[in-house]
Amino acid sequence: MALRINDEIPNLSVKTDLGEYNLHDWIGDSWAILFSHPKDYTPVCTTEFGAVAQLADEWEKRGTKVMGISVDGVEEHKGWKGDIEKVAGATAGFPIIADEGLEVSKALDMLPAEAYLPDGRTPADSATVRSVFIVAPNKKVQLMMTYPMSVGRNFAEILRALDGLQRTYEQPLATPANWELGQDVVVALSLDDAAAEEKYGKLDIKLPYLRMAKNPE
Repeated sequence: MALRINDEIPNLSVKTDLGEYNLHDWIGDSWAILFSHPKDYTPVCTTEFGAVAQLADEWEKRGTKVMGISVDGVEEHKGWKGDIEKVAGATAGFPIIADEGLEVSKALDMLPAEAYLPDGRTPADSATVRSVFIVAPNKKVQLMMTYPMSVGRNFAEILRALDGLQRTYEQPLATPANWELGQDVVVALSLDDAAAEEKYGKLDIKLPYLRMAKNPE
């Protein structure tokens, strides 16, 4: 079954290099990011896991847990982390799911149900395991993005998107193009002008359907 925005993340039991977890229990009341990779010891993925390690303080500031997924085993993950930390100059303290059987990749709709890992496989055999999922405390997927193996993910954009999601979560707000934390936000049409001004202060009405307000504290 396809996984879409606002679907509940599957409540999987997963094995990682840091132990076993139930995904819903692991998320708890936090935001969470799952980021996936087609194979350990691959060049672009190593730089990406390194970027995640370097951003540990930023994830913590945002009350966000991070977990990797890679289509290899626990022992490979443990060895690979040494390379990741060497390249990043930072501790990779997050768990990485060992998805050798592809259960997680299939449950998250990154691979078809009939997919398998052939003998002598290469990253190309699981190339679509290259997605990021941002999950809210209600366990529902808020954002998905997928990159090809040849293009490293932009973690500044992932942070920006996380900020936008947290700013608008369960609020009648949205963020405009290229929004950065602290900038004006879009007020949803579910509020009329009077209700919007009572809640968010004076509006900058650019069009009847495009109303901006100062970023709420």
